[in-house]
Amino acid sequence: MNASSAQFGRGRVVALVLIALVALWLGYLHFAGGSDSVSVPSGGQEGQLTLESCTYEGEPADCGTLVVRENRRDPDSRLIALPVKRIRTQSANPGVPVFGLYGGPGHSNFKFTAMTRFAGDRDVVLVGYRGVDGSVRLDCPEVVDSRESSPDWLRTSSLESDAAAFRACAERIRDDGVDLAGYTIPQRIDDFELVRRKLGYGPIDLVSESFGTRLALIYAWRYPKSIHRSVMVGANPPGHFLWDAKTTEEQLQRYSALCAEDEGCRARTDDLAATVNSEFERIPSRWAFLPIKEGNIRAAALAGLFNATSDGGGPLAGPLTLDTFLSSEEGDASGMWLLSVATQLVFPRVQVAGDVAAMGRIDDAYARRFFAAPVDRGAALGSGFTEFVWVGGRLVDAWPATPDDKLYNSLQDSNVETLLVGGALDFSTPPQVARRELLPHLPNGQQVVLPNLGHTEDFWAYQEAASTRLIKTYLDTGRVDTSAYTENRLDLTPSLTHSELAKVAVGVMLGFAALALFSLVWLARRLFRGQTFGRKGSVAARSLLPFVLGLAGWFTGVLIVLIAFPTVPLTSAALAVVSIAPPVALAVYAGWYRPAAYGMVAALVALSSAVVGAWLGFRVPDGPALGSLTAIVGAILGANLALIALDVLAPAAVPAGEPEAPQARTLPGPV
Repeated sequence: MNASSAQFGRGRVVALVLIALVALWLGYLHFAGGSDSVSVPSGGQEGQLTLESCTYEGEPADCGTLVVRENRRDPDSRLIALPVKRIRTQSANPGVPVFGLYGGPGHSNFKFTAMTRFAGDRDVVLVGYRGVDGSVRLDCPEVVDSRESSPDWLRTSSLESDAAAFRACAERIRDDGVDLAGYTIPQRIDDFELVRRKLGYGPIDLVSESFGTRLALIYAWRYPKSIHRSVMVGANPPGHFLWDAKTTEEQLQRYSALCAEDEGCRARTDDLAATVNSEFERIPSRWAFLPIKEGNIRAAALAGLFNATSDGGGPLAGPLTLDTFLSSEEGDASGMWLLSVATQLVFPRVQVAGDVAAMGRIDDAYARRFFAAPVDRGAALGSGFTEFVWVGGRLVDAWPATPDDKLYNSLQDSNVETLLVGGALDFSTPPQVARRELLPHLPNGQQVVLPNLGHTEDFWAYQEAASTRLIKTYLDTGRVDTSAYTENRLDLTPSLTHSELAKVAVGVMLGFAALALFSLVWLARRLFRGQTFGRKGSVAARSLLPFVLGLAGWFTGVLIVLIAFPTVPLTSAALAVVSIAPPVALAVYAGWYRPAAYGMVAALVALSSAVVGAWLGFRVPDGPALGSLTAIVGAILGANLALIALDVLAPAAVPAGEPEAPQARTLPGPV
């Protein structure tokens, strides 16, 4: 066999093909998410709406682009594009078209997938939110970085950092040519009204939730003749992008009354509300060797009470959050630690921060009054979340004001037929607030309060047939029909708790850390002794073992950061690369190793290539959620490819100390 054919043997060819396939898969992951972007069509004109066939959530639909002015107050403002989706009904006698307005702010309107329930007998239309869904997106990586690296969300230094980040984001966006005066609620409403007219509809119905109810309310004030009926789930009246301790306490007392009727909960506390308030004032500083960020708990606890069911709230359902406080009172702070860590992972990236600031400005006057009194608001359950959202009141000056801020910041009367729907245990948009403040301004309004349910996620997840019937009946007839509902049985003693999840998470991290230490010592000893793997062992050592060790390395790095470096984000690319590349490189090098072949050169080549591969792999997903896994894959590809290239480009002679291959000789014939 000649030298070139030996360099490209079957094994290396197969390895290169597999590396190429995995690299293509990573490339697909990276570029697949860009297909939903929109832009102004070539030659597009203001008011132009183009539609073509598509699907939305598996339903046949029309998808297209609406071209609008970025700032309608400025006739010379540039054009921007917004996506539009319409599920066209197949009914022979279609009802009034319905427009959906999703919650947030900072969320895409196309997350409102529950709207597909109403497409059977009417057109359903979703219009993209400017600043989130359109050709301009108000992303603020400065704010994400500030909050992910914060040592404690409610420290003065952290709040000042967040305010500076919002200010820097606004300045950068404006320097990029964006007119922030165009990103307001009234201009967003005008987008919806323009679509209504372009589609040739008469008066339409509205179904809105949470923040979307504020949009629906202002839509009815701004264009009353365009609205037939409106359903608001989790109504948010003016002034309530802030959460006050008094209303939160009212909701907490409801839970306390339910606890008194529950045998398991009653056995743990005589007064649930008193226990929660007491623990909220003395949040533990650590659980065992793991620090707890007190400000994170104060900021995030309210969000953990928004929903009452696990179907709606998932791991942040109210009973789980309450159990965390009860467990802390009993001496187990593990749930507190989990809440502190998990919320810092999720909250900074869950919303488009610039849109939160832009939409929230409509409650600017309320925020100024709220923060005017020199009170330690972080000590009250509910106020900490407001401190976080409004950056301790600094957001009102950090984000630019607009002429639209004062147009609709107080209640107005509306004759539109309106149904207010709320969960009795909703801490985000408590139904008593809508009843006290909003309902008196709705002469044709009605309210339904559903017992033992929380915020909007509970409404859509709990008994779907009942909620669909409630809304469809109201939109069709104006009647309220709750006959399909059965009362939710609240479980205040959940089987899976934050404390148990915390112990499992730490147990996994410690287990992987021990595995990483053992494996690294084992591999180092093999290399020191000059031991090699066989053919099959080499394949496993260069593919499967590096993945396990990369995962173990990352968990070890996370554990170290949690203990010693509270300002290093767990989503950091540096953390992923530093913790993943070395163990992956060692495993790949050990699987490749032959005594005295290239020596330390090959080890350094494997390490440097694993670092580059991990860094590139981390950036494959859109966001860091899967970044650590793709970083491991990237490091494995990089190290393997580099060592194959080393073999091909600089083939080694027979290593010293190994016997030469036997040579063919002609033996003498018999005498």
